[in-house]
Amino acid sequence: MKTLIVTAHPDHESLTAGLARRLEQALPPDSAEVADLAAEGFDPRFGAADRVAYRGHGDAPADVVREQGRIDRAEHLVLVFPVYWWSMPALLKGWIDRVFVNGWAFEIDPEGGTRRMLGRLTVHLLAVAGDSAGTYERHGYETAMRTQIEHGIVDYVGARRGTTVVLHESERDDAAARDALVLDAVDTVARAVLGNAPRASSGATA
Repeated sequence: MKTLIVTAHPDHESLTAGLARRLEQALPPDSAEVADLAAEGFDPRFGAADRVAYRGHGDAPADVVREQGRIDRAEHLVLVFPVYWWSMPALLKGWIDRVFVNGWAFEIDPEGGTRRMLGRLTVHLLAVAGDSAGTYERHGYETAMRTQIEHGIVDYVGARRGTTVVLHESERDDAAARDALVLDAVDTVARAVLGNAPRASSGATA
């Protein structure tokens, strides 16, 4: 079983980056790969070459092919990201824009139907949030975020929904309490990857 953990944060010492590393360590040896998009310098801009490939008039750029290959080798994809404006950072969104494209993640037939091509993949979300669970519930932030990502992306390409964990109050001063939430979040996702947790669960809330 292979797991690709994708994270997007400019600070290698951030809580987000640390979560990705801890999750890798929580999985069996040599079963997980971490793709640190910021450290690797991935270009999230959907450019002219991407547009040509999307329309079926040319090959995808080499960096996109490399990322698709990483996903092709995986059974589980875990997106680990800080919540920016109730969504994922632009770097991670750009990775999805460029990598999850027509002809690889899905295909539109001449009659307008959609062939969803990533049914072999299970996608898990581990989002790092600054606000409390109560704030997210009152304003519908988590529902909106999950609808956008789980339904708008995961369902559209035919992948399976895994576990979604939102780690709330990530900037709290109580280090012990924050560490407990981190351990719970990592454990919840690791168990889901290993088949020991219910799908589409939500944990690590404060």
